[in-house]
Amino acid sequence: MPPEPPPRAPAARAGRLAAAGLGWLLGIAALMQAPQLPTPAQAVAALGGAALLACLRPRRAPAGLVLAATAVAAALLAAAWTTALGRPRLAERLPHALEGRDLVVIGRVASLPQWGAQGLRFRFETESARRPDGTPVRLPDRLSLGWTTGWHEDAVRSGPQAGLAAGQRWCFTLRLRRPHGTLNPHGHDLELAMLEQGVGAVGHVRDGPQPPQWLADTGRDAVDRLRQRVRDAILASVPDRRAAGVLAALAIGDQSAIGREDWQLYRDTGIAHLVAISGLHVTMFAWIAGGIVAALWRRHPRAPLRWATPQAARWGGLACAVGYAVLAGWGVPAQRTALMLAVVATLAGLGRQWPWPWVLLAAAVAVTAIDPWALLQPGFWLSFVAVGLLMASGPDPATGPRDGSPAAGTHGVAGRLRAAVWRLGLRPAAGLLRAQAIATLGLAPLGLVIFQQLSVVGLFANLVAVPLVTLLVTPLALLGAAWPPLWLAAAGLLRGLGAWLQWLADWPFAVWRPGAAPLWAQALGLLGALLLVLPWPLRLRLLALPLALPMAWPAERGPPPGRFELVALDVGQGSAVLLRTRRHLLLYDAGPRHGRDSDAGQRVLLPLLQGRGERRVDRLVLSHRDQDHVGGAASLLAAWPVGELVSSLEAGHPLLAGPVPQRPCRAGEAWHWDGVDFRWLHPVDALGGAASRLSPNARSCVLHVAGRGPGAGGVLLAGDIERPQELALVARDAARLPAEVLLLPHHGSRSSSSEALLAAVAPRVAVAQAGYRNRFGHPAPEVLARLRARGIAVVETARCGAWTWQGDAAVAEAHCERERRRRHWHDTPADGS
Repeated sequence: MPPEPPPRAPAARAGRLAAAGLGWLLGIAALMQAPQLPTPAQAVAALGGAALLACLRPRRAPAGLVLAATAVAAALLAAAWTTALGRPRLAERLPHALEGRDLVVIGRVASLPQWGAQGLRFRFETESARRPDGTPVRLPDRLSLGWTTGWHEDAVRSGPQAGLAAGQRWCFTLRLRRPHGTLNPHGHDLELAMLEQGVGAVGHVRDGPQPPQWLADTGRDAVDRLRQRVRDAILASVPDRRAAGVLAALAIGDQSAIGREDWQLYRDTGIAHLVAISGLHVTMFAWIAGGIVAALWRRHPRAPLRWATPQAARWGGLACAVGYAVLAGWGVPAQRTALMLAVVATLAGLGRQWPWPWVLLAAAVAVTAIDPWALLQPGFWLSFVAVGLLMASGPDPATGPRDGSPAAGTHGVAGRLRAAVWRLGLRPAAGLLRAQAIATLGLAPLGLVIFQQLSVVGLFANLVAVPLVTLLVTPLALLGAAWPPLWLAAAGLLRGLGAWLQWLADWPFAVWRPGAAPLWAQALGLLGALLLVLPWPLRLRLLALPLALPMAWPAERGPPPGRFELVALDVGQGSAVLLRTRRHLLLYDAGPRHGRDSDAGQRVLLPLLQGRGERRVDRLVLSHRDQDHVGGAASLLAAWPVGELVSSLEAGHPLLAGPVPQRPCRAGEAWHWDGVDFRWLHPVDALGGAASRLSPNARSCVLHVAGRGPGAGGVLLAGDIERPQELALVARDAARLPAEVLLLPHHGSRSSSSEALLAAVAPRVAVAQAGYRNRFGHPAPEVLARLRARGIAVVETARCGAWTWQGDAAVAEAHCERERRRRHWHDTPADGS
């Protein structure tokens, strides 16, 4: 007689637990949208309200009311808890008064130093700090530092020290600033990442007044020191730099050696999650380790009698997975996965049959209790949704009876042979194919929501990459620390995988980028994905297709004919302006280059174009050759269709060597797109004559754009022209200059924005695209004074983020991304910074 199943949790208590879990998550989600955290008094009030609701249990209360009260109590508790965690982190940020000052700091290297094209970056825990005159100052406990070399403005003559290692105690001269990143539509939120990591300031090592000085080896951070030795050994043992970078990422979680081209390949083929230490790696490691523990445990004569084999396998696998996560750097995704596995193991050990939604809900509550901001991370949702889809889809009948044979009851040698082939080969392959198909189809809408792209070849790429990377390459990367020749074998496998991925990426339409859909379409698409994988009748599952269509083909949202949309992007110290008419797109400048392996094209422009669902840039304008205007152009030209390149670049410039049609900008030339007028106002002759002897700034392409019809506005994009060119422009074309919006020449430098130009343009708004606390002091105080004296509103992208204006609306209705998306972790620059 089969044993009875473990008793189920009572329905009423299970319902209250579910309500509490959902209320907790909804409370945190609501607080993640708040522009400010509650005050301590408000948090205490929320805590009191939660206690009151939890204690009040009137007799004969409707079940729905009890569940609602439970959910509200949990939401209030979550809000109070998140406030208690978040306020100390926000208070740890660097004071405004210390930004941009030289400070002498003693502390400890608290992370594995990561090498890049410009030098290295590392975490630094402070012990003491003082001004150069000896006055002590209070700094945040954790800093993110760069020790750069080469052309960077903060490079030091001594160069990064090759011997820098975790656990060392150093004395540095640092120049710090608050965690303040660029903020653009569909862009990365650096300030959120810094908050989650507990970083209170970022900065660079400097030469003086105190040169970098190694003080002692503290003997701490033994794990990071071990990781550094393993990474250095991999880089020294594997000649293939690309493979070595991936092996270092898989073995110890260091992704700094993976090149930008490789990352793009992995994203386009849908396997980027395999190269980072993600939840999949940790979970698979736990599964493999658990299987080994179970096999060994069963062979022991007395161990199964003291502790059941499933329990030993579950906790043994968890312990091994935690050890792997620690070796891989104990990053936030690994922490979340380890905690989720611990919750699952604990619930399984209670002896109850918990439905899979309850298990996932409990794990989500546990994760967000430690890290409430995990709700905003793509990895959180991808991990939980993937596991949930596999659980919800249930067992696949195609895999055959549970005894592992394709036909239960088959007799004879042929039958046993078929059963063995099924059990050892076909069934695992069918299970892998089914799991990958469920994950690919079910996660497709979520991938569109988060990344606004879908890898069409992702299923084929993952069918090879998942078993290869998880079962072969990763174990070889770890075991290579004991026997380095294994790294060479793993590198060979990675080269073969790379060839396979490149072949898939070269397929036509390998990546689909429909752009960001409205919230209602996203919700329908996610519902459709769930319907598709649930083990329900086919007629219900077919509803997934119409539910997903609005998300897959979002409606065009271009301005009406005769109008345009302008987005002045927040690219730091540089310029990039997107201008959209009904059916055409112009990009004026491409932002700065941040280093040898990073630029505004990669960081800002491509995510923006992809999120907006743009198909191509009809005309790319590069006003002049300075790196803060053309630094992102190479990345854009390599990754996005561009119809034409117009510039003042000299013949022979590297950006003119590509296949894109190109021509110079010439004053007097004009064209019309969708009822919007465009006209070049400068330079007079970009190819020869006197203009060819001018500086690059003086040869900037100046563009005037004007809509048509009542209320249509205009904008003047002035590049980096300076006072002499401004005066000549006013004398030559004063009648064509008036515009509602002026992109300040040369970022608002003191050598530009003359009284004559301001009087001729008469703008209502002046936009200064300049970096936060840039070393040039842009926009200059005297320029700001001139603008305010004329009643011209000033928009600084460092304070505003991206500035978006619909050309047929009043400029007062334009919005700043930093205000539209204001959250409690976003920085507010001090006046004068």
